[in-house]
Amino acid sequence: MKHLLSYTLLVILLSACQDKQSAADNLLVDDLVRTRIDSTLSSFVESGNIAGVSALLFEKDQEVYFNAFGYADLENQVKMDRNTIVQIYSMTKPITGTALMTLYEEGKFQLDDSLSKYAPEFVDMKVYDGVDENGNVKLVDADRPVTIRDLTRHTAGFPNRADIPGLSEILAEKDPRSYEIDLSEMAKRIAEVPLWFQPGTQWEYGQSVDVQAYLVEKISGIPYKDYVQMHVLDPLKMNNTRYFVPESERTKMSASYRRTGEGQLEQLPNEEAHDFNINEYPLTPGGFGLTSTLDDYMKFARMIVHKGEFEGTRILQPETVELMATNHLPDSVTERSWLPSKGNVGFGIDFAVRTAPPASADEMNGIVGEFFWDGAASTLFWVDPVNEITAVLFVQLYPYDQIKLHKKFKDAVYGKYRPMETN
Repeated sequence: MKHLLSYTLLVILLSACQDKQSAADNLLVDDLVRTRIDSTLSSFVESGNIAGVSALLFEKDQEVYFNAFGYADLENQVKMDRNTIVQIYSMTKPITGTALMTLYEEGKFQLDDSLSKYAPEFVDMKVYDGVDENGNVKLVDADRPVTIRDLTRHTAGFPNRADIPGLSEILAEKDPRSYEIDLSEMAKRIAEVPLWFQPGTQWEYGQSVDVQAYLVEKISGIPYKDYVQMHVLDPLKMNNTRYFVPESERTKMSASYRRTGEGQLEQLPNEEAHDFNINEYPLTPGGFGLTSTLDDYMKFARMIVHKGEFEGTRILQPETVELMATNHLPDSVTERSWLPSKGNVGFGIDFAVRTAPPASADEMNGIVGEFFWDGAASTLFWVDPVNEITAVLFVQLYPYDQIKLHKKFKDAVYGKYRPMETN
């Protein structure tokens, strides 16, 4: 009997090992892909177009790739590594959207509710209608109120450019991006600037997600910084994701670099580049401002690929994640600024959502159904629910990705474009 039990146990163990090996054999990211990623990332460092870069990928709950190349601080020869802290800029936005959607799940609002229902500052908004012969701004009434859905998909109409005659001057005068004001004053100033276009008619990046943070604050009655900490960052144990980096941790922060030409980098002074994160300003924006590490942001990405749950902690319900990862831009929204540069994508709730495979080798690679976003310092993350892949790429480079780092990284992961295939 004892021998029979031992044999049975051996069969079970062998079967489990075979199942595990079979799963590993089916992984998209294998040794060949890892070599390809290494070669791609290291080539950017060797060319002098970036100082340092790191990347982390998980597939089917396995870490399938990590590596770091070059320097976080080139002047002081501090290598880029897994614990390097970077400024994630707009990769803050999906975290803010997640915080907002926890309130949605509680029934505190509906996506098509008017913003002014919760933030009266935004009632009876006026819309820019050009300038008259004297250069005075002309205004018309909004066709409909700005909705919360407009905030989550960037169709609210908030101006965000310096070249709109008359309107850009009003925006500059109100200065709603000042670090020295809180979210309440920020919202008041945004509401005092006319909308650039009628709500829901165009896609245009702006302060929509900063207003989402204000909305979280208004609806919950809790300061946004505290709410996102309690409902997203702490539950996921994202201990290195924060606005303010204490002095004891600043040696881990990557320096920032400005590319001035092929193979030419200027390292920016930390006092300038890190200003927002080494001084405790009143502003706690939803659209930018957080710092993070590879592993911290990967926890967030893995929560999303697991439909709202990570290691036993549920942040969102599966149907909410599905809603966030669904394209909310109708075909009628044809003016989409630079969004088409991301590929054949629409926009969900604080994510771009791929709606069709690449049409050519020049288009950004990706899987239909993936959702992703990036940051001003050329950081990137994506969630590929088809292959259960989550990827985080960290670098600190301005201007934003002129070297096609993102495209070449995704080509290294998925392989180059193949006509008539969805990769």
